[in-house]
Amino acid sequence: MLLLCTAVCCAAPVSNAISSYVALTSDPQDDGGIAQGGTAADIPPRMLTAYKKAVQQVRTYVPNCHGMHWPILAGIAKVESNHAIGRDIADNGTIRPKIHGVLLNGSGQGGNTTVFPDTDGGKWDGTANGERAVGPFQFLPSTWETIGKDANGDKVADPHNADDAALGAAIYLCGNGRDLTKQSQLKAAILQYNHSDEYVANVLGWIDQYTAASKNPELKNVSGKVRTVIDAGLSQQGVPYSWGGGTASGPSYGICCSPSGKSGANIKGYDCSGLTTYAYAKAGISLPRTAAAQAGRGRRIPASLGTGALKPGDLVFYAYAPGRDSTIYHVGIYLGGGQMINAARPGTVVRLDSVNAMSGYAGGARLL
Repeated sequence: MLLLCTAVCCAAPVSNAISSYVALTSDPQDDGGIAQGGTAADIPPRMLTAYKKAVQQVRTYVPNCHGMHWPILAGIAKVESNHAIGRDIADNGTIRPKIHGVLLNGSGQGGNTTVFPDTDGGKWDGTANGERAVGPFQFLPSTWETIGKDANGDKVADPHNADDAALGAAIYLCGNGRDLTKQSQLKAAILQYNHSDEYVANVLGWIDQYTAASKNPELKNVSGKVRTVIDAGLSQQGVPYSWGGGTASGPSYGICCSPSGKSGANIKGYDCSGLTTYAYAKAGISLPRTAAAQAGRGRRIPASLGTGALKPGDLVFYAYAPGRDSTIYHVGIYLGGGQMINAARPGTVVRLDSVNAMSGYAGGARLL
């Protein structure tokens, strides 16, 4: 596997670890534990508007709530419905087709083992034969009846409306007045949403990444070739990941196949080292094609110095066995503020991520 991984770039580490969090993926055959998405770029604009609007409105209902920020709501919605991606979201926030979970009849489908009898006569979940979670935040109808509010001014509290659902989630997470800036209270809020330690870790991982993405890095003192490299990398945000894709000239069709069989042959985009190759070429620097080979360029920054030793424009590496550059599997471009420009894995796009979003930190390299 290591031979295949170092032949191109980038496979995920064997460990499935993401910083101190666990990221669960919808496809168990994906390339390990690198969380997909992770920036505002993967959230439909209308959904992001709903999350931000809910943050402004929630203190009307829970005035003693502190620390509610949109990444918290985004973390929940990412896990519950992938931000309603694939649905139509109207200007008023109404989502169609409606999002219904599995029938909670104890059948085991979707992991449910408990029977939830019907409480709404099918008003929200479309069936009187039992309960189904509804909307982008997947509320049970019985829960919605207690926390549902009208957030978009149409005088209906509808869990299938982005604004209403986001406000309901914010109210639910705030409880009687939590301080969500405290990790213990944030965990308690998420645990209330779904009583599973695995679920809590998953949501926290997304919150961590969305929080990193929401911060604007300090680049006032960055100029010259460093600025050129960073601007080149940032200009490619939203371009799809393609296994083996990307050249010094820009995005390209990739090859087959990643360790899990994901082909880039029909996807025009970048893998991790393809992105760095492109960005550095804009500054007149030619890089070898693989992440492991790129670690041999410039002045090496040892992992033992920590991520605080990185400067904007540095290459940042991740390895299966830190300390052994031959096992490097991933590379990004350090942006500053603890963030990197990243082409993370199949199924994602070029985005900003926390430098702690991947396991096996292996230091950096300074070429500028």
